[in-house]
Amino acid sequence: MPVTEGINLALMLTESGIIENAVNELMTRPQLMMAAESSPGIKSSMKHQVQKWRGYVQHRIAKVDVADRFNQELTLYQTVRQWSSDEFMENAEQVVRELESTSGFYFKARKLLDHDQKKHNPMFHSYFCHQWYEHLEGALKDAQKSELEHHKEELLKDLYQRIETMQHMEKVDEAGDEKRAGRLWDMAKAKLTRTDVERMKSIAKFLQKNSDLQQIADRLGRMANEVDDPNQARVESEELKMVEEKSDSVTDDIVGVHPSDDLARLLPNEAMFLAYPELEVVFYKHLVDKRLMNYRMQGASRKLRKVKAYKTQSKQVEQDKGPFIVCIDASGSMSGYPEQCAKALAYGLMQIALADERDCYVMLFSTQHITYELTKQDGLSEVLNFLSYSFHGGTDLAPVLDQSIELMGSEQYKNADLIVLSDFIAPSQTPEMQAKIATLKAQKNRFHAVCLSRYGNPALMDMFDTCWSHHPSALGRLLSRRAS
Repeated sequence: MPVTEGINLALMLTESGIIENAVNELMTRPQLMMAAESSPGIKSSMKHQVQKWRGYVQHRIAKVDVADRFNQELTLYQTVRQWSSDEFMENAEQVVRELESTSGFYFKARKLLDHDQKKHNPMFHSYFCHQWYEHLEGALKDAQKSELEHHKEELLKDLYQRIETMQHMEKVDEAGDEKRAGRLWDMAKAKLTRTDVERMKSIAKFLQKNSDLQQIADRLGRMANEVDDPNQARVESEELKMVEEKSDSVTDDIVGVHPSDDLARLLPNEAMFLAYPELEVVFYKHLVDKRLMNYRMQGASRKLRKVKAYKTQSKQVEQDKGPFIVCIDASGSMSGYPEQCAKALAYGLMQIALADERDCYVMLFSTQHITYELTKQDGLSEVLNFLSYSFHGGTDLAPVLDQSIELMGSEQYKNADLIVLSDFIAPSQTPEMQAKIATLKAQKNRFHAVCLSRYGNPALMDMFDTCWSHHPSALGRLLSRRAS
């Protein structure tokens, strides 16, 4: 058997259709069908997940343990296959002894070798190799099927886990639109406990109760579409427009004389030829030759024509929306009601990010900072870790701003929104920091501040594009909004 035969043997199962049958069997399971039909977004994400699994499994089982479990036996088979009948008979016992520790074919090989009539047949070598090949084919298929079943069970376990998590999330709030439901499915690998569900339900209810916070989140979500960028906003369009053109057929003005045959514009002295019978033939000759002197008339005619022009659509042009970077002050002064407000607003921004296909990062800062990526794969685990974090420590805004500025300098963070939620009881930032922020503002990134205290430093908040003040009072009202 040539070397490539071992590879072809390994590929047999992947080309036999058994993987397609496994995919079809998965997608027709009642529980999965019900979940897929519940939302177009979930159906699309589930289909993408299964197709990705299909590609992985096809690659995986094509190489299933060939290098370890079958390589030694395949090498021995290839060597024996190339022997002559005499060489095989001389070394047959040694081959069978090697098979004893490496292959399940040993018992069949021992039985074949002990059969005297077959052993002395000149075709015995070919027959022995053929039986050996059939054993290899069957053993590899069994190994691949076992590997396929293992991966299928893992996928089913994951799919059922996501369905369970989505059912828990329905108890927290509404699934929302198609895109949001689909991305939530991608994040739903995390297993939720009753405590996790209650924690998210509590935050969702808090956000719903404090509608002012939801309004801030909604306003922040819309700002990415309101970038006034003339370079992106000018678009070429074609429209009908009335234009004026010079025309000799329009009798607005007399601009001179010229030879022609237009009797309506004939100069009076040209008609004198008709007064004398002997000169009349001259008049007709000039008429035929278009040599009669005529007034030259000119004017402007108006016509509708298609004209190409550039129109400015400053705030209506769709922009690629960058991520939300939510920097939350986790100092001790933020514990209690401000902490609830910060977590609820971050949760609301995560919901908007899911619907708008944006990323959402949360950076908790005090004397150190911790980053959570709420919209990544397994993002619900990040959400739960963030919601369970207790605020303590002091306020140090500079390090988290440095990290955020470094992130926002890349192309991935173009048109991003950085939101700082704090009591802003802190000193103003250095001129160098303010200069860096000004540079990023010029690149269409936006900086927002949500102050959760009456005593925030106005000079510190002046470097942000927009500032909201939500005082952690019993009324929880949005008192002011100031644009810097």
